[in-house]
Amino acid sequence: MSSIDTLIANTIRPDVQQLAGYHVPDASGYIKLDAMENPYELPYELREELGRRLADAVINRYPVPSYTTLKQKVCARLGVPAGYDVILGNGSDELISIMVTACARKDRRATVLAPIPAFVMFSMSARLAGMDFVGVPLRPDLSLDKEAMLAAIAEHKPALVFLAYPNNPTGNLFNADDMAEIIRAMKDTGIAVVDEAYHPFAKTTFMDRLPEFGNLVVMRTLSKLGLAGIRLGYMSADPALLAQFDKVRPPYNVNVLTQIAAEFALDHMDVLDRQAELLNAARDELAAELASLPGVEVFPSAANFLMVQVPDADQVCANMLAKKVLIKNLVKMPVLANCIRVTVSTPEENSEFLNALKASLGGTT
Repeated sequence: MSSIDTLIANTIRPDVQQLAGYHVPDASGYIKLDAMENPYELPYELREELGRRLADAVINRYPVPSYTTLKQKVCARLGVPAGYDVILGNGSDELISIMVTACARKDRRATVLAPIPAFVMFSMSARLAGMDFVGVPLRPDLSLDKEAMLAAIAEHKPALVFLAYPNNPTGNLFNADDMAEIIRAMKDTGIAVVDEAYHPFAKTTFMDRLPEFGNLVVMRTLSKLGLAGIRLGYMSADPALLAQFDKVRPPYNVNVLTQIAAEFALDHMDVLDRQAELLNAARDELAAELASLPGVEVFPSAANFLMVQVPDADQVCANMLAKKVLIKNLVKMPVLANCIRVTVSTPEENSEFLNALKASLGGTT
């Protein structure tokens, strides 16, 4: 064993040593349809104006840690109830990390619970914080298994339950009444987090129900809306609960360039909303095209991606990679045998994906 191996063995937690890193493949030269990004840029005149504002950024000083102006715009433009504030984070990932850090305990092992398959950071962040993670499989039709969730809550008494709405990677919306029953079941013992990363496309929300549930957190990101590059997420909850999470937030976690870009984008929400409408229409068209292919099943989606079952997902993904098209292989996830996930993109990229998929399907027979 080398000296560095000995150092790692003596200092790094064993569970961290055993973890596989979150690998993001290099997309240079590829059609990138694996990360649910908005393919549309801001119009040229808006990019010019944004460039001028960024040029005036005071980058030699730390950000103002209260982020007052940006938070006010988020609350005003994105449907946060009156009297409620938000915490900002470096994407949803940091918000999840803030919550699990605040709920991890030294006196006993705390638990995070979520339906599976789900966003991988729910389980990864929990484990990195020293918490247990319990996954409750979706039903075969991908709906939320409310009875199993309630039983798991009674058994494990989780500190946090994550519910994605719509769910990633399946794309479907869980039954809102079932979700409300789960939130109520957690009322005094745990916090329910509704992750609305794909709200710009689903247009349905629990944000306006925050006053109804004192233990509810609603979390969103601007990434799917078209601002993935600036890494900004936000979450809202009862002010007393939010204040506890804010104690864990690093004081300068949102940089000044992100603040300026986000404030500018929120002043032009009409442009981003129109892009979301284009992608919703393209999603429906792409779903119809895919459903017409032999051996292909398309699942309903309220997000900017589609989950598709194909005869041999491993082979299809390998064929698509050879054709320089990146999609997500979901075969290692529970109940998703031979499923792939594809981001809805521009008409040109959707057409290239379809042509590549048709050729790839031909290669699986």
